[in-house]
Amino acid sequence: MSDARSTDAIREKLRLLPERPGVYLMKDRLGRIIYVGKAKSLKKRVASYFQPGRPRQLRHQPKIRTLIEMIADFDTIEVKSEPEALLLEGKLIKQWRPKYNTDFTDDKRFLLVRVNPEDELPRFTLTRFRKEDRSRYFGPFAHSALLRRTLATMRKQFGILLGDTRPARLPDGRYQLYEDVRAELYGWPNEVAAADYRARVEQACDFLDGKSREWLDELREEMKARAAKQEFEKAAELRDVVQALERTLARTRKFTRDLTRLRPNEEALRAVQQAVGLEAPPRHMECFDISHISGTFVVASLVHFTDGAPDKANYRRFSIRSFIGNDDFRAMEEVVARRYKRLLDEQKPFPDLVVIDGGRGQIAAALKAFLGIGAPPPPMIGLAKKRETIIFPDQRAPLNLPLTHSGLNLLQRLRDEAHRFANTYNADLRSRKIKESVLDDFPGLGAKRKAALLAHFGAIEKLRAASTDQIAKVGGFGPKLAAEVHAWLSQSRNT
Repeated sequence: MSDARSTDAIREKLRLLPERPGVYLMKDRLGRIIYVGKAKSLKKRVASYFQPGRPRQLRHQPKIRTLIEMIADFDTIEVKSEPEALLLEGKLIKQWRPKYNTDFTDDKRFLLVRVNPEDELPRFTLTRFRKEDRSRYFGPFAHSALLRRTLATMRKQFGILLGDTRPARLPDGRYQLYEDVRAELYGWPNEVAAADYRARVEQACDFLDGKSREWLDELREEMKARAAKQEFEKAAELRDVVQALERTLARTRKFTRDLTRLRPNEEALRAVQQAVGLEAPPRHMECFDISHISGTFVVASLVHFTDGAPDKANYRRFSIRSFIGNDDFRAMEEVVARRYKRLLDEQKPFPDLVVIDGGRGQIAAALKAFLGIGAPPPPMIGLAKKRETIIFPDQRAPLNLPLTHSGLNLLQRLRDEAHRFANTYNADLRSRKIKESVLDDFPGLGAKRKAALLAHFGAIEKLRAASTDQIAKVGGFGPKLAAEVHAWLSQSRNT
């Protein structure tokens, strides 16, 4: 039995549990959710896991015994009924996929409707997994047969495509949706422009957005029909589902918002805390990255994660001011000093953890920055990309975590986002510099002639593609000057 399970804090939490239905989340010593269960009475059910003699009673059920021995803490969510607890349990299991749950992990209970608006002709398909992509998801829906019937009805009502179609593009750019009898059965024009079809998709999405009321009405009608046939057990089951869906579907967005904040990020934050040796999970983390091309266009990025997720309002990017050239260490020292000097001046708190993209040299530069501004550094680590090694600023040995470690994965996401943000800024600067200076740097080309070139060709890229003869046609340019400009542009393209 874990020591944490016998603490006064655990006993106090057990004492305060309500005699109400709900869902409980069992956690291990790192705060990871390892089991989700539902209960008619949270107080009785959760307390049963902490009975001292129970593990001995389960010696013939090793999986359950191992689960109980790993429990170090728990959380609960109170609901209004057992059916709602069932629905919420399934939703949480599918979101967290705890190690010791077997029910629901095949996602057989709930379906989602998925629409990818980036497709040329978005289709409405069913899925049991909500991915982190650009698609729109509707649901979850607990009554799969009713959902499939509703989608079939929506196909006729709105003229949308489901997953069983392969539209063909016509020579005029429109699409033929069906090549069989369905073109006549569904009653919509079979040849359609993509924009017109998208209008159908928007109507169908609006319908799904407000579908819960119509959905519940149909369930109620089926419940009444079952009761009229004296199928009282089935009618009672539908009644419970109706009551649960009334609450669950209405609260889907709230649950998603609240639970996304707690879900894998909470586990990962605690894993970072444990691995790095922090006093608390790092709710606010900042990461620095330096980007340059052979010492030119040297820039730096700062990204900020709050509760394990990007907080883009607190992203910052820096151009290097103190020197010209290729020196990652000096660049790191400069931007770290500028960042935290400003926070000091504004009397704002430092983050819980600073992550430096790099090894001991970059860490030393960051420490030097804090010394320069006269401020004690917050907890700080380096993340060396070659072997994903964590470097500490003190005497601790470098740390290599398993590549599946949730804390390391969070640090990688933070570092990769800083790298992406720095590279984007670098590319923007290079593009801007090329556009602004390619003619400015040509010797002897005055403002009027430069303006004439840009006015004639409209863009630098069109000017680059122009021949000497085409440049010579611009007012103020003879064959000799045109040839020189053409050669200059060709040379600057290759540098």
